[in-house]
Amino acid sequence: MAAQSFISISELHPNFSHPKVLGVIIGKTDVRSFPDRKNIEIDRFTFGFTIRDSPDFFINVSAWGNDTYVNGLADSFSIGDCVTIENPLVSTKDPEKGDRFCPKTPSHYRLLVTETHSQVCLCADVDTIDRLLPLIHLPVKDSRDFYSLGDIVANGQKLDGTVINILAAVKLIGETKQFITSDGRRGQRLEVKLFDDSVSSFPLIGWDREAIQLLQTLVPRETVLFIADIKMSFDNFRSSMVATVNSKSIITVNPDIREASLLFNYAKEMSESGALDQDEAPEDLPAVTAVFAWTVESITDVYTVNQLKDRAKEHPEPFFGVTYSFISKLDLDSSVSKVIKTRCARCKFLVLEDMQVCTNQLCPGREQPLSAATGFDLLVDFTDHTGTLQACSLRGPVAERTLGCTTEEFTSLTDDQRTALRWRFLLERCKIHVKILPSTRMKSGIRGVILACSLADPGEVKQHMSKLLQEL
Repeated sequence: MAAQSFISISELHPNFSHPKVLGVIIGKTDVRSFPDRKNIEIDRFTFGFTIRDSPDFFINVSAWGNDTYVNGLADSFSIGDCVTIENPLVSTKDPEKGDRFCPKTPSHYRLLVTETHSQVCLCADVDTIDRLLPLIHLPVKDSRDFYSLGDIVANGQKLDGTVINILAAVKLIGETKQFITSDGRRGQRLEVKLFDDSVSSFPLIGWDREAIQLLQTLVPRETVLFIADIKMSFDNFRSSMVATVNSKSIITVNPDIREASLLFNYAKEMSESGALDQDEAPEDLPAVTAVFAWTVESITDVYTVNQLKDRAKEHPEPFFGVTYSFISKLDLDSSVSKVIKTRCARCKFLVLEDMQVCTNQLCPGREQPLSAATGFDLLVDFTDHTGTLQACSLRGPVAERTLGCTTEEFTSLTDDQRTALRWRFLLERCKIHVKILPSTRMKSGIRGVILACSLADPGEVKQHMSKLLQEL
């Protein structure tokens, strides 16, 4: 491919006749339709994309035409593809009109492509592709110009309605939810959980099909995102801030910047340590309220152990349920140090009480005095007629409510009393409220976090078993 036959984005001007441009696609919006002004019975279709041909220059492109042309063109390439554009119309940007809904670009112009005058094709030259592809890992904004998730939480509602840049790692990718609007249009929604060294979980929402398709390809705990111009809003239901991808946003996956490299190493360390699996953030619970007992009671879906495993495989996002199972492993008569543990309050790493600082080199508070929390930290197996779920976390206040004693009271028990406490639950059928989440440390790929556990009422168990037999 003769490079000189193409005009670089930095040199584009409306006076050029039959220009040819090439670049890698770094952003793309969904196809939308509008009534034709000249004939309201006919719809016109459009979508936009952004191409880049150098570290410093990228430009927005709009495609207009009928249903067949625009949808066919939109389906022919995706973010990350290299394309050539022949004979686009080069026009000056108008920030008061359509350009205010597009990503901000350093170019003074925008490109328009139509079926009659223009042609867009995938680039086939290997050398050109190899030159352009690294550009998708360069943020479109200053790599130092971003908010950490901690900054967002600290500012709270002050950021409501603003558009900012963020740098964060991907923790979990939810299930895409399909819906139909009141006027009959189909829609979709995807929620991704982000984290960094200051916040363990933060929601990112995508509504557009193009954004969702990109987010679905990401690998949780192994991906860092720099998102330019993402909209912040206050979610009244969660009572917290959320980030939403919009038509102005550009998502850079695993950006080639120092800050992203540091965050990637932190994410890897957190994942390997199991700290991410320990997350019991109350904001993840359905129907959140400040009253813990009420939130537990709001979890009503009943599962067998195998049903918990099957749902986790089909939909790899956290969910909540109730199971009537036997406690098959509960090591209360082990040494106290195996039952009661001290963890850093910031990064969840195990520490000794007499330590002055956290020993985790990637702890966000590693240079500050140690802030630690001591509590029950148990791994419990529960079993029913369909199988066993191993190494479920039973920790903190939940463990105290389950066992009926505090850590101080437990340490004062004799060995015989601890054994008796263990047999109060071991091999007994319990009603267990559990949160199921992905885990890279478990062979099954999932892990349970016990939110409440009590000896099951025989009448309730009988009713549950009767309903189960009817379903079979």
